[in-house]
Amino acid sequence: MLTRTSTQSLTGQLADRLAERIRTRLLPPGARLPSVRECARQQGVSPYTVVAAYDQLLAQGLVEARRQRGFYVRDSAPVQDQRAPANAAPLAKPMMASRVPADASSLIRSMFHRPSDKPQPGMGLFPPDWMTSTFMPTAVRRMTSTAALQELSLQYGEPAGDMGLRRSLSQKLVGINVPASPDQIITTIGATHALDVVSRTLLRAGDPVMVEEPGWALEFARLEALGMRILPVPRRADGPDLEVMAQYCKLHSPKLFVSVSVLHNPTGYSLTPGSAHRVLKLANEYDFHIVEDDTYSHLAPEHATRLSALDGLQRTIYVSGFAKILAPNWRIGFLAAPPALKERMLETKLLATLTSPTLFERALSWCIDQGQLRRHSERVRIRLDGARARTVKLAMSHGCTFASEPAGLFGWVDTGVDTDAMTQRMLDEGYLLAPGSLFHARRPPSTMMRINFATSQDATFWKVFSKVRSEL
Repeated sequence: MLTRTSTQSLTGQLADRLAERIRTRLLPPGARLPSVRECARQQGVSPYTVVAAYDQLLAQGLVEARRQRGFYVRDSAPVQDQRAPANAAPLAKPMMASRVPADASSLIRSMFHRPSDKPQPGMGLFPPDWMTSTFMPTAVRRMTSTAALQELSLQYGEPAGDMGLRRSLSQKLVGINVPASPDQIITTIGATHALDVVSRTLLRAGDPVMVEEPGWALEFARLEALGMRILPVPRRADGPDLEVMAQYCKLHSPKLFVSVSVLHNPTGYSLTPGSAHRVLKLANEYDFHIVEDDTYSHLAPEHATRLSALDGLQRTIYVSGFAKILAPNWRIGFLAAPPALKERMLETKLLATLTSPTLFERALSWCIDQGQLRRHSERVRIRLDGARARTVKLAMSHGCTFASEPAGLFGWVDTGVDTDAMTQRMLDEGYLLAPGSLFHARRPPSTMMRINFATSQDATFWKVFSKVRSEL
């Protein structure tokens, strides 16, 4: 039986048990593993514990995931020699067999397979009740009258995105001093898609790319999957480490620098004007572009320093979206590009998605033009300020320290223990964490974790956290 008193996490125990059955052919090649829900019921664990165990088996090459059909034992799964004597000692396990680092895809899956109904400190979104509004249904109803629905549904939209929304976005960017005409803006299926359009337009497999570290886990994973050579740049309070960037420029001639200037994920740092000017000077001297991910712009003051504002979209490409602040499932993002790059970016979008859904783009345009998005963002910022203050107090009272001044949505917390091991143990308790190793290109062990201030203000979580940490 799986046991919570074991020296190994429930996830590790379940993964090891299934791995042994696969290697001894008790689960033969082609056999289907129980569904996540069925396995969770059989073992008396949460569905997320099962998802995490199945992810470990995928990483070990023992199973494969078949879309909409489940998990199956691979034909090439390693098999234990069945001729060993019955009294032979079991194979010794590696010292760190239970320490399987979480990966970016696991964190993304967690957005769809929550470990439990408890608040989840590792999540990257606001709780749904923070996002509830009356104006969003109104905006959609306006776009779904019979005539409008026919118009929007029965033909492709504009390749660059709905012109009304691009005008609204252009006006919105004026407020943060980013000079982008509607013709320089391309809408995308979320900000992640915008980043992908930039990468696929400017880079080829093997190209060196500078990325801030710690940084967004998915960005490392995405660039790695595209075959790029990642050059991690340490992120400091005032901006990227300029000496490291200069060395990379001299040695590797990077094509692109990926940066979160404002409310950096996971540290909360914001770029200073002096650092911004020096970054732009390097870009001009060594001929590379900068993609500025401003996903958290809705939570930041308008006067915050942005590279795109200082540069005037010469070497910078500005990227943002609305999943974090308004509607995750509307999947609307956008990029603002230099005029010389706009058509190349548009061609990349066309090859991947043709166009993007006009219905939600027009609904968003209405939300912006009516001032609803601005007022909603203000309400969320006020609520987040209160949640941040409560969370910081709880974290520090349970022995944690903050590596950076708490700001924005995320906190960068030092726990004093290996947070990969902590993550697996907390999953057994129904809580998802975002361990520090996720936010580094080479995934080293770390005592850091990223917390979401909106979902970490629960005293019960911190009590469980403190108990599990003392056990580690």
